[in-house]
Amino acid sequence: MIRTATALTMLLTFPAVSSTAADAADTTAASTATAQSSDQSSVDGERLVFRFRDPRITESSGLAVSPAHEGIVYTHNDSDAAPVIYAVGPHGRTRAALTISGAEARDWEGIAVSTDPETGRGVLWIADIGDNLDGAWSDISVYRVLEPTKLRDATLLATRYRFRYDDGARNAEGIMINPRTNRLYVVSKEFAGSIYQAPRKLRANRPNILRKVTSAPLMATDAAYSPDGSTFVIRTYFSATLYSAPGKMIRQISMPSLKQAESITYTRDGKALLVGSEGVKSPVYEVPLPADLLPAPKPSASPPRSQPPQTPADISASATSPTAVGPFDGLSRNLILLGLALAAAVTTVIILIARRTR
Repeated sequence: MIRTATALTMLLTFPAVSSTAADAADTTAASTATAQSSDQSSVDGERLVFRFRDPRITESSGLAVSPAHEGIVYTHNDSDAAPVIYAVGPHGRTRAALTISGAEARDWEGIAVSTDPETGRGVLWIADIGDNLDGAWSDISVYRVLEPTKLRDATLLATRYRFRYDDGARNAEGIMINPRTNRLYVVSKEFAGSIYQAPRKLRANRPNILRKVTSAPLMATDAAYSPDGSTFVIRTYFSATLYSAPGKMIRQISMPSLKQAESITYTRDGKALLVGSEGVKSPVYEVPLPADLLPAPKPSASPPRSQPPQTPADISASATSPTAVGPFDGLSRNLILLGLALAAAVTTVIILIARRTR
């Protein structure tokens, strides 16, 4: 959530509409989507998936789709909240509240998921990276938690990784994990934002240095990698931008009108984006990706073609048909005959010489 004292920042937070007007627009969109069938899309292709029903979710500031539990989305509150993440089902009902042991919720701003390459288990990455004073914190923290195998209220043990920017402290709200490399990235929230890359190997006993790799859109509020790692998306208050790699923009994607756009992630199949907002009973929308940006289908192994069984006529024809002769077959037979003739001649000469020497 944005908390600066300048009028310009307030305009960025609520562009072109007042909060009352935005609430009315949200309500209208929700009513329209609810009146339609659950799988019907609006004119622009977006649809309301659900609204958070849990009164404890007041400032949803991040979204991540569960790698292990189908239909489950993880979210968390913004700053000054308890260190808890919520596993939410497809109808907006909380399935589990997960307390993160050993974690501090100073200003949680994002959540990402990955898969442990050794165990295959899902991993949750919770980003305590917000800094509304733009440089007040000397370092930031990201907590790594193994995804629970069963969804029920529980306390999970976290590993804390501390980070420092190589060019000075700053505010950030986006975190993403490249599923191809398991490398972590942080996207700063600034007028001249940047994407920062973490070291390949993270250390829990000392700060890890985040190094700038390229620029990011104005006032980025979240970011996420696609499930196959082919693209990533950065969300702002106004739109979302797709990239094929850091610094290689594909295009911008229009987003639903929200009171305060805070979160974004990909659906499990990578064919759409999920976007959310802050507030009590805040909505989560699905925005389909354009057809030319959909992930390529995985090639399926086709079985070898079976040969039809031979009929008696085929066998007879095969037996009577002449055998194909290669271009060197005749030459090989001639050489063999010539060799035999020479051998016989040499043998004859040797026998004659032997008789004369008796």
